[in-house]
Amino acid sequence: MDGALFVINSIQKDVEQSVDAVVNTVMLLESGATIPFIARYRKEKTGNLDETVVRKISDRLEFYKELEARKATIMKSIENQKKMTPDLKKRILDTTDATVLEDMYLPYKIKVKTRATAAKEKGLEGLADILLTQLASNTVVKDALVAPFVVVDKGVASYDEAIAGAQDIVAERIADNAAIRGWVRSYTADTGVLKSAPRKDFKDIKTKFSTYYETSELIKSAPSHRLLAVRRGTKEEVLSWKIVLDDDYITGRIQSSIIGDKNLLFKKEVLAAAADSYYRLMAVSIQAEVFVQAQQKAEEEAISVFSKNLRNLLLSPAAGSKITIGIDPGFRTGCKIAVVDEKGDFKEFSTIYPTPPENDTHGSAAVLLDLIAEYEPGLIAIGNGTASKETYGFVKELLRKNTLNIPVVMVSEAGASVYSASELAGKEYPDLDLTARGAISIAHRLQDPLAELVKIDPKAIGVGQYQHDVNQRELKRSLDLTVESCVNYVGVDLNTASVALLSYVSGIGPAIADNIVKYRSENGKFKSRSELKKIPKLGDKAFEQCAGFLRIRVAENPLDNSTIHPESYCVVEKMAQAMNVSVKELMGNQKIIDTLDPSSFVNAVFGLLTVKDIIAELKKPGTDPREQFSNVEFSTQINEISDVIAGMVLTGVVTNVTNFGAFVDIGVHQDGLVHISQLADTFIKNPYEVISVGDTLKVEVLEIEPALKRISLKRLSGGKAPDAKPSGGKARMPNKNVDQGFKIGSMFES
Repeated sequence: MDGALFVINSIQKDVEQSVDAVVNTVMLLESGATIPFIARYRKEKTGNLDETVVRKISDRLEFYKELEARKATIMKSIENQKKMTPDLKKRILDTTDATVLEDMYLPYKIKVKTRATAAKEKGLEGLADILLTQLASNTVVKDALVAPFVVVDKGVASYDEAIAGAQDIVAERIADNAAIRGWVRSYTADTGVLKSAPRKDFKDIKTKFSTYYETSELIKSAPSHRLLAVRRGTKEEVLSWKIVLDDDYITGRIQSSIIGDKNLLFKKEVLAAAADSYYRLMAVSIQAEVFVQAQQKAEEEAISVFSKNLRNLLLSPAAGSKITIGIDPGFRTGCKIAVVDEKGDFKEFSTIYPTPPENDTHGSAAVLLDLIAEYEPGLIAIGNGTASKETYGFVKELLRKNTLNIPVVMVSEAGASVYSASELAGKEYPDLDLTARGAISIAHRLQDPLAELVKIDPKAIGVGQYQHDVNQRELKRSLDLTVESCVNYVGVDLNTASVALLSYVSGIGPAIADNIVKYRSENGKFKSRSELKKIPKLGDKAFEQCAGFLRIRVAENPLDNSTIHPESYCVVEKMAQAMNVSVKELMGNQKIIDTLDPSSFVNAVFGLLTVKDIIAELKKPGTDPREQFSNVEFSTQINEISDVIAGMVLTGVVTNVTNFGAFVDIGVHQDGLVHISQLADTFIKNPYEVISVGDTLKVEVLEIEPALKRISLKRLSGGKAPDAKPSGGKARMPNKNVDQGFKIGSMFES
């Protein structure tokens, strides 16, 4: 099969979409189109595939490209050895599994010196053939068959040495056989039981890994967080692990596959070689492969969890364009205050000391009241780090005494210190120190979380599980794609966006983003999207990819403040003409828009899906797709973990969601955990069925462990997962009489 056709067919099976949709999506990706652009503006081409499916097609495309390149390398190697056969070539070309491909190549790899290669050098390969083929007979004697291979000059001094060398060759042939190796791997992955235990020194000591001191479960069904926890515990030398298998069953199956119903003369020797092949050459390496594969799957799930949490955090409701006071709280160094205006521009910085050891509540109150009187803020944002609750209580009491109705919001500080010390922060605020930048960032996070959080390395935001234990390259890639998706989903104000925010817009990148900001500072605000074409390095392709995601609030053409792509403006103009109104009069006029017939504006270029999207946007042009902002009031009486008592009912905000539950900020500097079993009124398999980062919960305190900094919570009035049914039961070994997909007698057919 042609390589390109093979790739398309393989992707089509993986994503279960039509061939046309896959072909068109691949062509768009290969032409340089981005995932957000394809999902939003090429729906007719893709058959209305959403961003998730387009991304999966992109991922599988890269996988199969790499697989095809590896196939080419392997086939060239085998052909150079003059060992390629038509059947082998077909099997290589047809495989879609990278592991199976490597299994097929194993017999042809140039090996370092092994016991088998040493035996071959002694001329014992022929004897290995005899061991595998010679049938028992009254006229054939073992000694006579072995005698020609006993050659002292070649290092074979006796019958036993000859047999041992031949067995080594047989053992390696078995271990290199793709069918056998594949079955052993499959059986190990399917039935292997992962067991973990504490190392001797920690047996009687309670640690954060105590939960895993006596775990035993099928490795195929072990949750990702447990696998990653066991790996971390092993790395920290607290835990040890092993995979337990029915080794006798495995060796028996291998032996049966080789002997079959043949009455071999050297049956005992071959059986021993088969057992040796498993225990010496396969067991350890294949169990390691299975464990690594399970870990990779666990990492993928952990990365997926991180990406979901990041997405929910980035899409947190924006408090909006209001004058905001940002406070970065502290004890000894005081609380840093920064004022930013409606546009986010920095206005003033100060430091107050209302917390211990200074406790200057009088002087601090005077400073804060002066700032409030001068700037009339609509919001006050307080970072949720050290001294946050003390500062929160001080500010709330000050506002109460002075009858000031200003919302006070606790804002996550995650990654703020990383931003403050970054090169980007230095460029944005070259004349301010790190503390001032931190307070400004806290204010900005409340005004627009997405616009501010894109300035920080996503890994520094801390909404993942075991984020430092997973593949860092894949983590970065996934998080970057998540940020890109969020930025383009919300859209970007071309006249206020930072370089960091612009760099995530479809088709732009850091270099062009920098050029946009430079152009803006030199020429003033953009008046139209078409003005983007004047930006250095922003050519027609980049314009096509980015234009629809950029907004100009006060533009010459009102459509420039919508998600409607400039290439579709002609459709809107025809709609306005048909209704005998201007484009401006049409936008937002639902009464007129409801009378439009979408099919009337469909042509060879713009399909029904595109036209319907245009009409939907015309009804509410430029609307922020994020939810409305709402504030959570924390108790001013609960400030430390020591203040928390079992049975308390508190309000909290979900800061992180994992496969085993959700972490909730209840205002005591230590998030509590709502275990998955306490998250809903009905059984759920995944916390994401009922919860997301940023959700507000009412929780009951179940247990407090101050020494381990653990707070166990229960969600009150939990969500319900529709049609959820409990499942459970102990993991069992499969029936040994059931065929595990390993064809008896197939060993040497490959």
